[in-house]
Amino acid sequence: MAFIDELTLHIKAGRGGDGVVRWRHEKGKEFGGPSGGNGGRGGDVYIRAVRDIALLSKYAHKKSFEAGDGEDGRKNSEHGEGGDDLIIDLPIGSVVSNRETGERFSLEREGQQILILKGGRGGRGNESFKSSTNRRPKEWTAGQAGQEADFDIELELFADAGFVGLPNAGKSTLLNALTGAQAKTADYPFTTLEPNLGVLYGFVLADIPGLIEGAAEGKGLGVKFLRHIKRTKLLIHTISLENDDVVHTYKTVRDELVRSGKGLDAKPEIIVLTKKDVVSSEAVAAAKAALAPLGREVFAVSAYDDRSLKSFSDALVKIMRKYERDDSREEG
Repeated sequence: MAFIDELTLHIKAGRGGDGVVRWRHEKGKEFGGPSGGNGGRGGDVYIRAVRDIALLSKYAHKKSFEAGDGEDGRKNSEHGEGGDDLIIDLPIGSVVSNRETGERFSLEREGQQILILKGGRGGRGNESFKSSTNRRPKEWTAGQAGQEADFDIELELFADAGFVGLPNAGKSTLLNALTGAQAKTADYPFTTLEPNLGVLYGFVLADIPGLIEGAAEGKGLGVKFLRHIKRTKLLIHTISLENDDVVHTYKTVRDELVRSGKGLDAKPEIIVLTKKDVVSSEAVAAAKAALAPLGREVFAVSAYDDRSLKSFSDALVKIMRKYERDDSREEG
């Protein structure tokens, strides 16, 4: 199933049921008093955040959703039942925009539920029109239509840490090695076409599609990459030691983050030098020394060296726990 991070859905709240004209049957009378009940309210529509990044793909062939309609009123003063509410599950990080009103709704935590459309009111039955001057009302009203609109849905990934870097930096391989994810890898300089996720001791890691120069202007995956990285807490800037100039490689990606104008360059960041198994220890030391003036914590790993992977994994978990504690204090 292909990964989908953009979708447009037509969504409709339920229609209210009609009021009715009914009469009580009283002994000795052809007609008793009015007893027509009101119609039930139409169902509302909610969106709910769940931990399923592939969920939008399941809606690819179902583009229309409707809540339940309210029932018509009944005899003997009984009101119609309300229509069933509709809850549409969407991945955490989804931004839902109402094309008609411009309203935007953002799902940022698991279980969060937001009302996006209200069901129509039920109509009035004839009993509700009874008064001292109108003892045998024949009036009734129809139920109202529920709200209805087209919604654009965009997924902005939430992750504790996201791997960034140029294509072929070894991000997917490192994600697989750390988490056992099944991200596709290859030895060609093309970007990952979709983000891959893995979990490390409960922390979500994202292999975000690789940048190319000009991404901020829309080249390559461009703005799609920048959108996904916006809600990632920590950047893991991944640089292959196969690059002769690691500082230039680093600055290429940083420039794209700065030029995006979305504050992405201000996120906490560490640097990971990958593929240390293909260069000498002297080359690793030289690369670390060249990056030292940047003031970032620098690690060197090989996906095929269990010791370096374990050392980096332990350090990464400590870093993410620190940011998690900081976030908890800010929310408190």
